[in-house]
Amino acid sequence: MDWKLISYLEKDGRQSFAELGDKVGLSKSPCWTRVRNLEQSGVIEGYGARVDPNALELAVQSFVHVQIELNGHSEFEAAVMDHPAIFECHTIAGENDYLLRVFARSMEHLDQLLRQDLSKLPGVHRLSSSLCMTTIKRRASLSEWAEKSSAINTPNANRSGQ
Repeated sequence: MDWKLISYLEKDGRQSFAELGDKVGLSKSPCWTRVRNLEQSGVIEGYGARVDPNALELAVQSFVHVQIELNGHSEFEAAVMDHPAIFECHTIAGENDYLLRVFARSMEHLDQLLRQDLSKLPGVHRLSSSLCMTTIKRRASLSEWAEKSSAINTPNANRSGQ
């Protein structure tokens, strides 16, 4: 039941509890209780509008790899949290320390952002960027993948007792 609720909410977080309940076979109150429990347990982090960056004239999307100086991680992460151009920031394994997703209005704007702004964030040793040419898939359903992947047999799952 929770998988279904999460899946429907991922597709449309604005529907009423009555509508949601009808889709999953619950009345309004039990539906509200289950959703509230999913929110309180942290499964549902929040609700928000999905905004098209092109409609806001932020048509240039770039993925920026960042290498940080040895002791610069905390200051860098604090600066990233306050920077409006950084849409996402992930720690990564490998040659680089972080992967940023940024949006800009034009190539010139991106160049300025990289050279005069992001490169000067605390702890930055090196930046390299990849320009997104076309977005093929913007979003997928985490709940559908989580449900399907939980049923996948891993090679070690069938070896119990060996």
